[in-house]
Amino acid sequence: MRAGSAGPRIAGILFRMKEAKMGKHGERHYAERIGWLRAAVLGANDGIVSTASLVVGVAAAHAARSEVLVAGTAGLVAGAMSMAAGEYVSVSSQADTERADLERERRELDEDVELERDELAGIYVDRGLDPPLAKQVADQLMAHDALGAHARDELGLSEMHSARPLQAAAASAATFTVGAALPLTLAWIGPEAFLAPLVAGGSIVFLALLGGLAARAGGAGLVVGAGRVTLWGALAMAATALVGWLFGTVV
Repeated sequence: MRAGSAGPRIAGILFRMKEAKMGKHGERHYAERIGWLRAAVLGANDGIVSTASLVVGVAAAHAARSEVLVAGTAGLVAGAMSMAAGEYVSVSSQADTERADLERERRELDEDVELERDELAGIYVDRGLDPPLAKQVADQLMAHDALGAHARDELGLSEMHSARPLQAAAASAATFTVGAALPLTLAWIGPEAFLAPLVAGGSIVFLALLGGLAARAGGAGLVVGAGRVTLWGALAMAATALVGWLFGTVV
């Protein structure tokens, strides 16, 4: 490869990376939604499934409507707090790991920057660049932001996928509450004699809608997304209804 041809190629690579970072193309990617979408879908799904299952189980035990609503409301409050705490703790652990990796990478750059430069160039060679070009790309990227280049290309970390504990906790708690409110509303307004089938049927519809919306937001197939959410929700409600029917007491 001629030395003179590498310059324009490097410039083109760097220009495209800069454009992507600044969003000049105006492109929106589904991966940008991972941080909040996973927590939101998990929260809403758990809110519908757990609360509907609780309501169906209690109703199947021939409990009064007031008892069903008390049990469902308690499940909503406990579930929302549990989801928020669980998401915050788990995502905080992920954030701690990311920070530890970045700190280790920072120390390695301080101790032997040439070794790190060769390591970065080797990554670009593995991705298809010629060794001379890979070295020049590594040189320029490290001159601009050495830690950022290694975080992105060696560790696979990026701002798009970085852990955000508070965002995940808030999304999970809020969507759990919304999801749990749906079967509770059905239990409140529906005829008392048909609470169990009404809540179960309505919740299956809610789950199908949730699965479809989540699939659309994530760029997946609507039928598959709706089907898998509905299947597992139906199984959970069937299991708790069976418990309530077998024991005939409020569970």
